[in-house]
Amino acid sequence: MIMRPLFSSKATLGTVAFNLRPARGPWGGSSLFVSQFSAYLKRLGFKVTYSLNSAVDIIILVDPRTDQKNKPFGVHEIRRFKEKNPGVKILHRINECDQRKNSTFMDSLLGEANEVADYTVFISSWLAEYHTSRWFDPSRPHSSIYNGADPAVFHPIGSPEYKQGDTFRIITHHWSDNWLKGFAEYLAVDRMIERGKLQGVELVIMGRYPEEIKWHSAKVVPPQQGKEMAEQLRQCHAYITASKWEPCGMHHVEGAQCGLPLIYHRDGGGIVEAGLRYGIGFQDQPESAILKMRDNWLHYRSKLLHNIPSGDLMCLEFGKIVQMLCCNLQ
Repeated sequence: MIMRPLFSSKATLGTVAFNLRPARGPWGGSSLFVSQFSAYLKRLGFKVTYSLNSAVDIIILVDPRTDQKNKPFGVHEIRRFKEKNPGVKILHRINECDQRKNSTFMDSLLGEANEVADYTVFISSWLAEYHTSRWFDPSRPHSSIYNGADPAVFHPIGSPEYKQGDTFRIITHHWSDNWLKGFAEYLAVDRMIERGKLQGVELVIMGRYPEEIKWHSAKVVPPQQGKEMAEQLRQCHAYITASKWEPCGMHHVEGAQCGLPLIYHRDGGGIVEAGLRYGIGFQDQPESAILKMRDNWLHYRSKLLHNIPSGDLMCLEFGKIVQMLCCNLQ
């Protein structure tokens, strides 16, 4: 007797619509997330789209702003679509806050957009606590999933081992030239190296920085991306970030995945969650953290490699939520 399936199989597992198209070049973490997760969903058997139609099962709200061409639809369109298609599920990924850029509109915008969400993912526990203290109701379905970069590009294989007496190379890289990214601290390190207070240490600045800064000792590298960026990161021994109140960020994640333990500012927001696993924090004296990292590099390198972030892990966790929503479970 031939057993036949009770239900006919679908050509795809479902259709997922993103409200952000991935952009080429230095666009930021949201675009990298969409690139990675959309590719992951396709491998699982989902169809991915960037428009709303009757076949859509899941909508992933990546950014409520509609001020750029790569955002095909916004919250108003999502709300109207859900009124006509009440079975659609909406996953809201939150990766922003006002504090990181000293703005005054983002928190309220996210709160209003979140009203349409069936499930909310914050990119760090710090960000979840931040918005819970302002507007988010923690009894609603939610979780925190930390950022990860593509492990095929950002990996530690080939990164150098630091040996006492070698030049200790530390690096940071940013797409933004906002001073809150930590440029005052990087400038202070630059001057310490110039004055001989950090002998045997080299600072590498990759990417953009405020145009008024004149580096005296730092090695400056133009903005890079993808494999070129990863190769530059793997030439160094540790990553330094003094960025303040980051929801999570990608810069230190990319550094970590290239094998660089973390030197971080204790007001770093979501960055601190990574730093507590494989880094050394500082408040007013980055030089002490730099020297401690140099003298204990092998210890922190081992901690990193046992706790290394990964885009694969990030996609796996988001994929579980998409499957859950497809099964009408929250």
